[in-house]
Amino acid sequence: MKIHTVGAMITDATYAAVPAARQLLLLGAWDLALGLLAGADGEGVPELRAQILVERNWWRLDDPAAALAAADALPHAPLLRGQLAYTRLLFDPTPSDDDAALAGSAFQSAADDPATAGWGSFWQGVLRQNIHEDDAAARPSFDEALRRSREEGDLLLESYVVRHLSDYEADPTPLLRRSLQLRAALGARPQVAAAQMSLAGELPEGAERALLLEASRATAEELGLTWVLRFLV
Repeated sequence: MKIHTVGAMITDATYAAVPAARQLLLLGAWDLALGLLAGADGEGVPELRAQILVERNWWRLDDPAAALAAADALPHAPLLRGQLAYTRLLFDPTPSDDDAALAGSAFQSAADDPATAGWGSFWQGVLRQNIHEDDAAARPSFDEALRRSREEGDLLLESYVVRHLSDYEADPTPLLRRSLQLRAALGARPQVAAAQMSLAGELPEGAERALLLEASRATAEELGLTWVLRFLV
């Protein structure tokens, strides 16, 4: 049986699997999400599969070969290609000399596309802040990403943006709490673990800080969040 949708025709398996896989992606259950998509076909499935692989690589720092192959197989995936380059720049001790230029070009392309402008602007800001160490150049990109996140109702994007905007505040804790609350509302478990760690890092010794670190570590160990565990040591 086929289910007709606007501009596409997808199978029953795809119709059921895609939303479930998106939810599993938020939960950090990447392998289960990929398993669900193994029998799916139709419009959007290759893009979602690539997104899951790229997200898994970001959090686990696993072998990037599958993520690279999936992103390269797509005709237009600047955000994914940029994320992979950024991951290498941040965590690979020997990134390619071309990775900074590749990430910059990819994020600019995403920022120029109305469909991905919010996330493209955010990643431009992150690249400028964390790799080029230029907070002043990063700020307009974060401001644009925040505007778009609220205009489009993208709570996950807003959670990322306010996390980075907290670096500009004398007291970062209100924005860090906002980031954590948004991620918790979405059930985005890897992001929640990272937000708990970030907030704990700004709090004095005490019960709240200890509980945040305990919860962050438990999730990081369960999901295999490699870089979160590194920073928690």
